[in-house]
Amino acid sequence: MAASGDVKLIGAWASPYVLRPRIALNMKSVEYEFLEEKFGQKSELLLKSNPVHKKIPVLIHGDRPVCESLIIVQYIDEAWAGGKPILPADAYDRATARFWAAYVDDKFFPSLSGFGKVQGEEAKKEMLSQVYDSLALLEGAYQTISKEKPFFGGDQIGYLDIALGSFLGWLRVTEAMSQIKLITDEKTPGLAEWAERFVADEAVKDVMPETEKLIEFAKIIFAKMKPAA
Repeated sequence: MAASGDVKLIGAWASPYVLRPRIALNMKSVEYEFLEEKFGQKSELLLKSNPVHKKIPVLIHGDRPVCESLIIVQYIDEAWAGGKPILPADAYDRATARFWAAYVDDKFFPSLSGFGKVQGEEAKKEMLSQVYDSLALLEGAYQTISKEKPFFGGDQIGYLDIALGSFLGWLRVTEAMSQIKLITDEKTPGLAEWAERFVADEAVKDVMPETEKLIEFAKIIFAKMKPAA
């Protein structure tokens, strides 16, 4: 276990990207200091630690910063190799997990967040169709990759579980605010059961944001966006 003060994580409680390294650190039983960034502001430490993208999350291990959420998760897996493995041991399985994690970031979440932002019935209908298509593909991936085990990572959560599961809080916000169920027992039975297991996991349950708290935060964001629009 890392000594107190050796590890810091710059982030924000509501960010799904920040949730990823928090889960990974919990899986490895790494003690860390969580440095909360204020919404709409960037601290000097953040700008110094991530001068290229200037965004969270940033892991600081000793005096060395590591940026980008999935890169941080991989770093945690390698830096604390003695704990629970996060990435699959098999090279092909690792490549498959990375492929689908990239799909989550490049296709799934943009459509999910876009559905909550677009205006007009036709635009919303088109975006909702994209969300359902993505979830259907992820349902198929889960059925194949999990090999009838509880998680994408097998008997315990792994890299792809973290990549997708970090967005469950905001998916629930979207469901609540739109009154549309996205993950269902009928259309995505595997993902429905997986999601319940994921949020109940010891590494996840204490850092997963509460849905009601996220909804209030989302309302604040939308209110700030309207004058700008």
